[in-house]
Amino acid sequence: MTLDTVKNAEQTPEADQPWSELGLKADEYARIREILGRRPTGAELAMYSVMWSEHCSYKSSKVHLKQFGEKKPDSDAMLVGIGENAGVVDVGQGYAVTFKVESHNHPSYIEPYQGAATGIGGIVRDILAMGARPVAVMDPLRFGAADHPDTRRVLPGIVAGIGGYGNCLGLPNIGGEVVFDACYQGNPLVNALCVGVMKHEDIHLAQASGAGNKVILYGARTGGDGIGGVSVLASETFDATGPAKRPAVQVGDPFQEKLLIESTLEIFAEKLVLGIQDLGGAGLSCATSELASAGSGGMRIELDTVPLRDNTLSPEEILMSESQERMCAIVEPGKVARFLEICEKWDVIATVIGEVTEGERLEIFWHGELVVDVPPRSVAHDGPTYNRPYARPSWQDALQADAPTAERLARPSNGEELKAALLAVAGSPNQASKSWITDQYDRYVIGNTVLATPEDSGMIRIDEETNLGVSVATDGNGRFTKLDPYTGAQLALAEAYRNVAAGGAKPLAVSDCLNFGSPEDPDVMWQFAEATRGLADACLVLGTPVTGGNVSLYNQTGETAIHPTPVVAVLGVIDDVTRRTPIGFAEEGQLVYLLGDTADELGGSAWSQVAHNHLGGLPPKVDLERERLLGDILIAASRDGMIDAAHDLSDGGLAQALVESCLKGGNGARLIVPAGLDPFVFLFSESAGRAIVSIPRSEELRFNDMCGARGLPATRIGVVDGDTLEIQGQFTVSLAELTDAHTGVIEALLA
Repeated sequence: MTLDTVKNAEQTPEADQPWSELGLKADEYARIREILGRRPTGAELAMYSVMWSEHCSYKSSKVHLKQFGEKKPDSDAMLVGIGENAGVVDVGQGYAVTFKVESHNHPSYIEPYQGAATGIGGIVRDILAMGARPVAVMDPLRFGAADHPDTRRVLPGIVAGIGGYGNCLGLPNIGGEVVFDACYQGNPLVNALCVGVMKHEDIHLAQASGAGNKVILYGARTGGDGIGGVSVLASETFDATGPAKRPAVQVGDPFQEKLLIESTLEIFAEKLVLGIQDLGGAGLSCATSELASAGSGGMRIELDTVPLRDNTLSPEEILMSESQERMCAIVEPGKVARFLEICEKWDVIATVIGEVTEGERLEIFWHGELVVDVPPRSVAHDGPTYNRPYARPSWQDALQADAPTAERLARPSNGEELKAALLAVAGSPNQASKSWITDQYDRYVIGNTVLATPEDSGMIRIDEETNLGVSVATDGNGRFTKLDPYTGAQLALAEAYRNVAAGGAKPLAVSDCLNFGSPEDPDVMWQFAEATRGLADACLVLGTPVTGGNVSLYNQTGETAIHPTPVVAVLGVIDDVTRRTPIGFAEEGQLVYLLGDTADELGGSAWSQVAHNHLGGLPPKVDLERERLLGDILIAASRDGMIDAAHDLSDGGLAQALVESCLKGGNGARLIVPAGLDPFVFLFSESAGRAIVSIPRSEELRFNDMCGARGLPATRIGVVDGDTLEIQGQFTVSLAELTDAHTGVIEALLA
């Protein structure tokens, strides 16, 4: 086969090219020809196809994502925002923290273990590329029906991949979510988050500047795995026949990644790099074009110098490969020898593959022949922008009208029925203990984990002398967002914000992973537009800027889309992790208080799903100012020693929170239903802006005075006591019964 060079492309303008097979539309191919003034070479076509894919270019979503910049709240903490590998925030004492959440959904459905493992590997490298040492990971997961055979296929492999890769890297997995719903049957969601820590002066950016500076590719050899990878897989829907694209899934090597991390951190410590980029989605196509585009010049690459583990790979395949554990660095000539020396010390392959040039072109050569000659920005940043049509779905009004009222859905009417409902919700797959999953993750490696699953948030100590720490929570309720995308996205942010505050940390910033169906469906695009608008508006009120994240579209099989699922991660800071607040009722005799207002809000609730398999009505109302006030109270009470336990109220309402706080602390509680409140609503409403706390009796007056002065409703509902959970006048259930209902559920379903 004759090499397709730039010269050959100029001489053969009408040559057939597989642009459609590579995922490009006719108008996109025409635009590439217009940019270049000729047809693209095969290598150029490969680069444009992966970089202009939905996953890499955000071509359907960026018109909506710009709201995160337009509505960005003022924040003294923001150091690096949207546009880099990950956002960076100032957490005090000279420390900066970087964090980001991304998706690896489609690869994980096709090849569960490697898809999930390389999802962890990729997000860790994003954090590393910012100049930080990765310190923790989290994994928000969504699966199909818990009892479906395909859930038994994908869940164990995904969990094993996350645990296997993260554990080998020595990174604690401190939180996340596991949600089951039939809508995810053909499209499980595997979102991965990583947190990294550095000093302010250690921040690195992805840019290539300075003519003559060298481009060094280091890490693993480039192979045939992952050709097309997430850049293509995540930019189309699955058909109904199921997995058939295994070669496109990357293969990970966590031991190689560990060497890459340590060598990179040593390279950073010696200040040997001017710019750096990890190789993730779109591989070398992304790394070279983005580095050159963000820099001040051009770039020349000798592609045949790239270390390969398959010598039959073509230039196109090398550029498209998403082989893992690779980084690209820009290094001054005088520092190259030391860079290579450090890599050799860590047994990491490092090769000079090119240099920064004076011009404005990205030129790639293959054995002396020019195969790519493009403006790098046209590849990396100036891809298509679509204003996809969107409209409120014709079925939305009927869905919202189908509210779970007492007239439509039978509710428990006596104590025994309430007890049965509590046990059913606590023992449902979504609310049951996830210990079978989380026990496969090392949550405490390194020794700085302060809070981890099943706590409301994960918390890590980042300075062992001062006890400065950071906290992260991820949340997202696809059922709420299906009912009302604008409100559902705000509820996701509010819950993550509340979870961070409940642990005692001050929320600072947001990263998000927006998981939706096909953007070519106007119903889906309306959901996306409303959700992004809702999230941007809520971030402005709560003062938590979006620092970055990911959009994952085409999450559907055939015509069946997932529920719109915006997963929101909130990062907070705590001055002293020894003052953090856990969820467990650990001290008998302490008083239990309910904070916030409870209304009859059951739309999209856990109870409606468990008892009636029902989805309809409106989600709980959102009062963002109340969320902010509740957060301030929880943070102050934790800091000042007024509370010993705190737990937000969300999925499953007060009933679920009580089960979890009692079982985690090993103590029961006696509670009374407040006057005028229906016992069922008291237990199962999912009204937002609420939490329960346990208070030492000596602190009750001070706590009440604080809540009263700030205007936060605080109702004493009981006391921590004994080995039963008692709702006076209704029912009593032993902790042993709760344990039996709440544990062993997941492993039984997978057996």
